[in-house]
Amino acid sequence: MDNETFRRYGHEFVDWLADYFENVEKYPVKPGLTPGDILSKIPLSPPKTGEDMDHIFKDFKEVIMPGITHWQHPGWFAYFPANNSPPSVLAEMLTAGLGAQCMIWQTSPAAAELEERMMEWLRDMIGLPSGMAGVIQDTASTATLCALLTAREVKTDFRTNEEGNSGDLRVYASAETHSSIEKGVKIAGYGKENLVYIDTDENFAMIPSLLEEAIDIDIKNGKIPACVVGTLGTTSSMGMDPLEEIGSICQKYNIWLHVDAAYAGTAALVTEFRGFMKGAEMADSFVFNPHKWMLTNFDCSAYFVKDAAALIRTFEIHPEYLKTTTDHKVKNYRDWGIQLGRRFRALKLWFVIRSYGLEGLQQMVKNHVNLTRQFRELLESDTRLEILAPVQLTLVCFRYNPGGMAEETLSEVNRKLLEKVNASGEVFLTHTSLKGRYAIRLSVGQRNTGIGQINKAWELISQHAGD
Repeated sequence: MDNETFRRYGHEFVDWLADYFENVEKYPVKPGLTPGDILSKIPLSPPKTGEDMDHIFKDFKEVIMPGITHWQHPGWFAYFPANNSPPSVLAEMLTAGLGAQCMIWQTSPAAAELEERMMEWLRDMIGLPSGMAGVIQDTASTATLCALLTAREVKTDFRTNEEGNSGDLRVYASAETHSSIEKGVKIAGYGKENLVYIDTDENFAMIPSLLEEAIDIDIKNGKIPACVVGTLGTTSSMGMDPLEEIGSICQKYNIWLHVDAAYAGTAALVTEFRGFMKGAEMADSFVFNPHKWMLTNFDCSAYFVKDAAALIRTFEIHPEYLKTTTDHKVKNYRDWGIQLGRRFRALKLWFVIRSYGLEGLQQMVKNHVNLTRQFRELLESDTRLEILAPVQLTLVCFRYNPGGMAEETLSEVNRKLLEKVNASGEVFLTHTSLKGRYAIRLSVGQRNTGIGQINKAWELISQHAGD
């Protein structure tokens, strides 16, 4: 493709994207397809000769688009959001065009130094201690794996990287923790059997006394407590672990405290919503995802550490071909995580923060919290519907429960209710299980969601409840 052809299609694609942003609500949020529907429309073999872009773009619109689940739809209430925004998309275009490989300072000085400054901005914006240093990871799963690996090395005086794991190290997390914790524990070599789940209270938050009890038992049995993962905003219920009490226990036993605030961390932009962060200053590491709620398209996960030297010592490696004369003066982020190759993710953060400003981002968060409150009030007005978890920030967990039904029957009735609501194509909700009870989740956080979508969700729920 020559430059003029690229220019023409570039304009066409941007026009298409602008139309998509404007008209995304006209699509069904989730396509009504069955497995294999899209696959059957894609040739078994690649073309022998190059095809023109008109044909490729036509197939994109006719083959791919009918199979897209529209995360940017204002009726998106599923999982947690994965927002983008026009400034972020424009920055991503520039990143793709530049094609920079940002593994060390020398390979793109602007990328390294912009990332350093963006992490300082984010740290201050959400109220973390000024001494914490940050790096952009791809996802919270990767950030948590970095925390688990660093905790492992700190606890073994960095011998495990040299000698391997003895199998005596223990990790603790709430029973409501994200599945990535178990995956990280397995990848980091702790072993699944060394992940200790701590029960939660009526608010689905870790019970500190049970954590300390588990630690004491492990020490008596010759185990070595290495890491505690505290969660601010569990996926199922938005449960908030009490970090202040957990942090005190970690300090008492010299255990690494990692805090997973992947979604909820964005709420800390608003000072009056920051109560759940109490104790976060005791964390050794902390992660939240601007690519969830902060209008920065995937992938962009902000990972902060109190002891950057420990992180670097865990991951650094110095092949001759990567050594430069500036290494002692700069941050080479290839040493701050698992990946050697790194994308220029800081650019889209810069665009988003500058375009919206702190006040604009705060207003978005406040608006979503207010919409959630309005939905909760609608639920409370109908005695057939039951809220199953404390409503915190932007997540409501509920079910249809008119009384007199067995738990198994309630689960089936609510499963069918969720299917009927989602079949409308106008909204998309998901489910979870809370202490054995089937719960429907409505998560407010999509950039363009307004009261109209809240009312539509309520209308559909009311219409189909009891069908």
